[in-house]
Amino acid sequence: MTSSGLRAAAALLLLCAATFAAAAELSDKLRDDSELSQFYSQVEQNPIANATLTLRSCTIFVPTNEAFQRYKGSIHVLYHITTAAFSKEQLPKSVSSDMEGNPPLYITKNRNGDIYVNNARIIPSLSVEMTNREGKRQVMHIIDEVLQPLSVQKNAKDNINNPDAMQFLQMAEQLELNDFHLRTYRSQVTLAKKESVYQSPGAHTFLIPIDESFKLSARSGLVDAKVIDGHVIPNTVIFTAASQHDDPKTSAAFEDLLKVTVSFFKQKDGKMYVKSNTIVGDAKHREGVVLAEIVKANIPVQNGVVHLIHRPLMIIDTTVTDFLKENGENGALRKFYEVIMDNGGEVLDDITNLSEVTILAPSNDAWNASLIENLLRNRKKMREILNMHIIRDRLNVDKIRQKNANMIAQVPTVNNNTFLYFNVKGEGTDAVITVEGGGVNATIIQADVAQTNGYVHIIDRVLGVPHTTVLGKLESDPMMSDTYKMGQFSHFNDQLNNTQRRFTYFVPRDKGWQKTELDYPSAHKKLFMPDFSYHSKSILERHLAIADHVFTMKDLVQYSEQAGNVVLPTFRDSLQLRVEEEAGHLHDENASHEWTGYVIIWNYKKINVYRPDVECTNGIIHVIDYPLLEEKDVVVSGGSYLTESSICIILANLIMITVAKILN
Repeated sequence: MTSSGLRAAAALLLLCAATFAAAAELSDKLRDDSELSQFYSQVEQNPIANATLTLRSCTIFVPTNEAFQRYKGSIHVLYHITTAAFSKEQLPKSVSSDMEGNPPLYITKNRNGDIYVNNARIIPSLSVEMTNREGKRQVMHIIDEVLQPLSVQKNAKDNINNPDAMQFLQMAEQLELNDFHLRTYRSQVTLAKKESVYQSPGAHTFLIPIDESFKLSARSGLVDAKVIDGHVIPNTVIFTAASQHDDPKTSAAFEDLLKVTVSFFKQKDGKMYVKSNTIVGDAKHREGVVLAEIVKANIPVQNGVVHLIHRPLMIIDTTVTDFLKENGENGALRKFYEVIMDNGGEVLDDITNLSEVTILAPSNDAWNASLIENLLRNRKKMREILNMHIIRDRLNVDKIRQKNANMIAQVPTVNNNTFLYFNVKGEGTDAVITVEGGGVNATIIQADVAQTNGYVHIIDRVLGVPHTTVLGKLESDPMMSDTYKMGQFSHFNDQLNNTQRRFTYFVPRDKGWQKTELDYPSAHKKLFMPDFSYHSKSILERHLAIADHVFTMKDLVQYSEQAGNVVLPTFRDSLQLRVEEEAGHLHDENASHEWTGYVIIWNYKKINVYRPDVECTNGIIHVIDYPLLEEKDVVVSGGSYLTESSICIILANLIMITVAKILN
């Protein structure tokens, strides 16, 4: 075939391909994709949907077959279609669906750039844009959930199409709401003359408490106009799948004298919660956080989205004990409550008897740690662990910050001689608050859940159940960073991951090393220089006892009372000391409670034990206020010690002198 013939054949092929592409339509694409067959079946059965694909411009949101398999409700195919073509970049904040009454579909985007239509995510890279035979532009977006409109009961007496939030409240008995009723809250909205808030055009988020949440007779009377405002997030539509974790949004109750934010969060078990945070309160509305589980989510209405919640926000009318019971049956603290009750319930009685109390409550996920299972049968140990989570005081985040202003905050628990250590990193909403107890460092994941007699902070670990080695604890604890750094460059730390040994490590806290800078300035400087790693290692070895068991502070006090001094085996030699108990405010001179602390007597020095008995999987750490150090430990004068760099310089000079002599 000649070159001109080849060119003609190629042109013919291109023409055929173009003709085929022009003939291909969105309906063909939908029919031919096996992953979308269930939606195509719905389209085939709906004449309006068929006509739209044949004759009109449109955007269709197509759920995958997998999404259909998860979905249990009725399918409304026209709710997935809008009669205008929008690429992902062109999608406005809302579009009118083709369903009767044209209820809107809400388009939102999260921080990751994912785009959602109501509660369904548009799957990236699968959108298709085509033109039908009528020359109409059509766009198909693949989504991961079936879109569910507001559902009306079959026997509803009114024709309900696209109601606003107030109409939703008024007609709630005719809607499919999983047998939840909203009469009480509706009455309070009417009584407070706040109908306009729920009729407001635009796109808002409405949080509505169900009737069951008003079992406490006085609670409904606390729902005033400001509380109703606190249940509305204006000008923002939040569906749960698209919500940002713990991202505070300004509620309608946000003014000079009252400031309330609302945020969403999800537990690993899939349950969604919403919380109000009264940042600035007044005489009727106390500051603090109120948690509510979302019992029915993502109900679209004409002016936004409705979520039904299991209790009203902003209202603080339960004790800590009531909160634990309420969230213990099947809520955010179910496992914590189960452990309390499995151990006889005495801990709950103790909490009830406290006039002021703060609870550090481990989340449900926190109890899944493998080491906890073995301890659950040991009731005595579990009682100690549970008591470690209880503080006889109202301790909110502001108070923790005040205590943390100049040092890591220390707070006594109801366990005698047991303290918790709080640390605040960062500022404002980015702040991370950690708490250490019994060798475990936990993060507060929900703070300041306010009750009438105190606070509950939800944490991500169970305190008192160690999960890391001595080395892991040193590496992660901000109070021991200097000791960790010194052990790293001297390679002293290499042994501390050994789980076949049992270590008792007297670890000077960072402020203890800082004190040595004042007492022994030249020695302190050398301790943190790699050239003096031999001396640093020798000093650290003095602080580490190695035996077949650990030595708690109580053990050391008992041995001291019996023998006067205690001799502990160390890596090179032995450590001789005495430990005594001393009453007084050793940890916090401004504390309201007096407790007993421990003091080490070593080499005629008295050293306070700042944090006793920090348990690890291969030993125990006692954090002390000052290192076991003397000035003679690091000799830096008179040429009695040469650093490696000094030796190198001397050798280099000797070599140069020798070479010079040879050349001469």
